[in-house]
Amino acid sequence: MQIQDLPYPDPGVPDARSGPRFLWWLFRNQLGGQLKSLAWGLLHFASVSALPFCVGLAIQAVVDRSGSRLAVAGGVMVLCCVGNALGDTFLHRAAVTNWITAAARVQQLLARRTALLGSALTRRVAAGEVVAVSTGDVEKIGWFVEAVSRFTAAALTIVLVCVALVVYQPALGVVVIVGLPVLALAVLPLLPGATRRADVQRDKAGRATELASDTVAGLRVLRGIGGEELFLDRYRGASQEVRHAAVRSARMWSLISAIQVLLPGLLLIAVVWHGVHLARDGRINVGELVTVYSSVMILTYPLRHFEEIAMAYSFSRPSAKRAARVLSLERTTDTAGSRAAETPTGDLYDPATGLLAPAGRFTAVVCGDPDTAGRLAERLGGHPSEEGTSALLGGVPLDELPLKSARTAVLVQDKDPVLLSGTLRELLDVPASGAVGAEDALAAAQCGDVLTALAQGSLGADDPMDARITERGRSLSGGQRQRLALARSLITDPEALVLDEPTSAVDSHTEARIAEGVRALRAGRTTVVFTSSPLLLDRADRIVFLHEGEVAAVGAHRELLHTEPRYRAVVTRETDEETAAHPGAVPAGGKPGKPPTDDGRAEDRDGSLSDDDVLHRLEEIEETA
Repeated sequence: MQIQDLPYPDPGVPDARSGPRFLWWLFRNQLGGQLKSLAWGLLHFASVSALPFCVGLAIQAVVDRSGSRLAVAGGVMVLCCVGNALGDTFLHRAAVTNWITAAARVQQLLARRTALLGSALTRRVAAGEVVAVSTGDVEKIGWFVEAVSRFTAAALTIVLVCVALVVYQPALGVVVIVGLPVLALAVLPLLPGATRRADVQRDKAGRATELASDTVAGLRVLRGIGGEELFLDRYRGASQEVRHAAVRSARMWSLISAIQVLLPGLLLIAVVWHGVHLARDGRINVGELVTVYSSVMILTYPLRHFEEIAMAYSFSRPSAKRAARVLSLERTTDTAGSRAAETPTGDLYDPATGLLAPAGRFTAVVCGDPDTAGRLAERLGGHPSEEGTSALLGGVPLDELPLKSARTAVLVQDKDPVLLSGTLRELLDVPASGAVGAEDALAAAQCGDVLTALAQGSLGADDPMDARITERGRSLSGGQRQRLALARSLITDPEALVLDEPTSAVDSHTEARIAEGVRALRAGRTTVVFTSSPLLLDRADRIVFLHEGEVAAVGAHRELLHTEPRYRAVVTRETDEETAAHPGAVPAGGKPGKPPTDDGRAEDRDGSLSDDDVLHRLEEIEETA
């Protein structure tokens, strides 16, 4: 796999049982690239390590006044330099390729897992941790994967050089072959402590990233309540903890680096001291002494890769552990499904609550509990994150369909939809039936002022469709984001569209026009809207009222206002005392309401409104809209 071939057609199924197993799986899936990197690494390190032998041979040729041997030494040195240049260049190329392709594979796996889990992901893993895994952790994992082949090449080169020194000059070669393992293993006792400090640093950095992500996401609310300084102080504290942890980790790695410099120096002193005595005794010549001395100096270069692999593993292990944790998450339902891929049509029905949304009708659902409404909306979309009874579309259980087919048939828009950065044209470029154009969808969602604002805020964008949307649409108001997300959902034109509070951040005038636009655009298609807005409810074909997780009443908006006090309490935000003031009302506690007065109005001491008063006020709002 080359960089230009990315993304992977299929990133594979990762071994997410643990961090080390995940790293090993990544390595095995890059075996071709790793072998290529190993081959170039051996050429590079072998060429570098052969230079001392060439130097020693040249010096001895000069001492012996042998021109032929000096020419041979020069020729071999040229070959070593060429091999060094080629090996270093292509080793770097292969290593960077391994790094980037490994990181890309992890990012693809994370993206695929995120799409598979949907909203269940952030309920199991903090959003900040997902951000940390998909950014910094991916880089750390890629670093270790590409460093393995370089380390292997360095280790093999050291073994070959030690064997060559023993054969070339046994008296000094034995000193080197005994000392080098000590150098390589001397830092092992320090690695557990360094790893623990690296783990602490990564954990604190992940918490700081999570805090920053949450703060940025809630910046508008924080400004509204004056809480910027409070959260800024919290982030400052978290940032300082990360800094202190990083300093403690750096101190340990500084100690390891110092040992990696000190011990080779001591070995070099020992080799020179022993070699000088051997030369004085005539047991070795000057060329051999220079060769062994130079070889020990050169070996400090591949020895540095022992430190690098230790650092790479220490930093990548917690990163791989976090990535494996995210990749090991599974949905509670089988996303492959037991049925063939199809797009069923018909009524949308939820057996758990008894909710029925007839085909081709605009159904509004009123539920006093937002969490229950959210879970029901997810269940209507098929393949919910929690186990339970499957919703049916045209009598077909949605969780028996492949996930892609279920999402094609039923589209669920969350109450807090996300807008991706890019142009408006790119935002609205979604899989769709082709029956609804962008212009019609934007008009139905009342996005005229949004287009104007985007065009004014984007320099050089004559067409509003080419205007840029910032990350998560932060430059737009909450109502503008909701309307753009609604337009995106309308363009898809699914068989059934489920909207969870699509106008909660929109003013009443715009909300009334949106209700008419959606009703007209979705004519003949199944639409389910979770809402408690009277403006939307009054324009629905039928209303389903849920109480304690079951269907309690079905009818028209004005009818339910008269006949169902619990419905009226949710829609008009009445308290139990206010609800009890209406004729025949039964509040949540089960106690009957106050009997009506002679004029037909039920009044409490606090002046609660009657049914007619409520209807009159609702009519005034609608007329104003």
